[in-house]
Amino acid sequence: QVQLQESGPGLVKPSQTLSLTCTVSGGSILSGYYYWNWIRQPPGKGLEWIGAIQSTGSVFYGPSLKSRTSISRDTSKNQFTLQLGSVTPEDTAVYYCARSDILKTTGWNREYGYWGQGTQVTVSS
Repeated sequence: QVQLQESGPGLVKPSQTLSLTCTVSGGSILSGYYYWNWIRQPPGKGLEWIGAIQSTGSVFYGPSLKSRTSISRDTSKNQFTLQLGSVTPEDTAVYYCARSDILKTTGWNREYGYWGQGTQVTVSS
């Protein structure tokens, strides 16, 4: 069974770049036509889809963060990464990586697909 694990710093200063890595085990990020997603949940708010990279290498971004977001992958390590630039305290959230079999830009819930456990990122000076 596929497993996902987020990693990265828990504290980022305002104006810096947030960088997170999702390590996948139990399956290759190149296999099938899966989408490998980044999703976040700010405190007291719902899940927000950030973007995804498909097994083919195509990348998709949500409109609200598109100008500050970059998603890439390292196939040799079976990992994909998120970079979010020019962060502010409003970017404080639990960040998740997840796998889906369709491009799903809205309506996410934890019952759908495969998820990492999530990692808390706080933006503060």
